[in-house]
Amino acid sequence: MKQKMKSKVLVVGATGYLGKRLVKASLKLGHPTFVLFRRELCPLDIEKVQLLLSFKEEGACLVKGSFEDHKSLVDAVKMVDIVICAISGVHIRSHQILLQLKLVEAIKEAGNVKRFLPSEFGTDPARMENAMEPGRVTFEDKMVVRKAIQEAGIPYTYVSANCFAGYFLGGLCQPGKILPWNDSVVLLGDGDRKAIYVDEDDIATYTIRSIDDPRTLNKTMYITPPKNVLSQGEVVQVWEKLIGKELIKSSVSRGEFLDAIKRLDYAEQVGLTHYYHVCYEGCLTDFEIGENGVEATQLYPDVNYTSVEQYLRRYL
Repeated sequence: MKQKMKSKVLVVGATGYLGKRLVKASLKLGHPTFVLFRRELCPLDIEKVQLLLSFKEEGACLVKGSFEDHKSLVDAVKMVDIVICAISGVHIRSHQILLQLKLVEAIKEAGNVKRFLPSEFGTDPARMENAMEPGRVTFEDKMVVRKAIQEAGIPYTYVSANCFAGYFLGGLCQPGKILPWNDSVVLLGDGDRKAIYVDEDDIATYTIRSIDDPRTLNKTMYITPPKNVLSQGEVVQVWEKLIGKELIKSSVSRGEFLDAIKRLDYAEQVGLTHYYHVCYEGCLTDFEIGENGVEATQLYPDVNYTSVEQYLRRYL
C-alpha cells in the first residue's frame, strides 16, 4: 500500500520559545518543514541565524519572507499545506494581531492552505470574555484573529495548551520566578485552584499530530494531561517529595494580589491578570470541553507526555 504523503508545514515565528519546538516536532514526525525568516535580520540576530542554520541542517527549508512584503508571504504560503503561527508579543497590543491579520490575508489570497493554526497555545480566549483589564486585551486580540480566519473561510485548528510548564512549574506557580526554591514558597490564596501544566515539547508534539487529523478540523484542541491537572499546593507537594523536605509557606490573598497588580507597569499587569484567573479563579478547569472541542491526550494516547514530577526532576 502506498504511504500517504505528510502535509508540508510552514512555521512562522520559528526562532521563538515555542516556534523552535514546533519546527523540531514537525521534522521528527516526518513533515516537509518550511521556516519563514525575515530578510532584514541584523548582526544582533546572530543566535537566530545559528538556530535557522541548525534547522536547515536537520532538513528544514528556509523561506525568506516579510510581513512588510505581502507577496513574499503569499509565495511562502503557496509552498505548503499547513501554516502554524507561533509569533510572540502578547503584551504588545496591535503588534501580534496586525502580523497575524496580514498572515490571514496571505493565506486567503494563496487559497491552497488545508489548515491554519494561529498563535494561541494558552488559555482559550473564547472562554475569557469576562476577563479583567488589562489582561483581557490578549484574549480580545486572539478573538479578532479568529473572526478574520472564519470570515475568510480558512480551515483551522485552535490549540489551547493551558500553562507552559517552564513558566509555571519552574517557579512552583509563583509569578516572576522560574526556578524552584528549596526553603520557602508563596501560595496564591489557598493554593487549591486546579490548573493544567504542559511540557513545551509535548505542546509541539500534540500540535503537529493534530494538523492532518480530521477530528481536529475547525475545532479547539485542549491539551489536558490527566496527571498534570494539579493545584499549586499539589505542585509544591511534588517538589517537597523530590527534595525530601517541607517548604515554609506563606500566602497572598486575592485582595493583596489585586492591589499589588495596580502598582505595576502595563505589561506586568497583563501577565499577572492571567495568573489571577488561573490561580485564584481556576479558569482552566471550570468548564466541559463540549462539541466544539477535542482533547489531545485522548486523541493521541500513544504520546508519552511529561508529568509534573518528571518535569520538576530537571531542577534537582
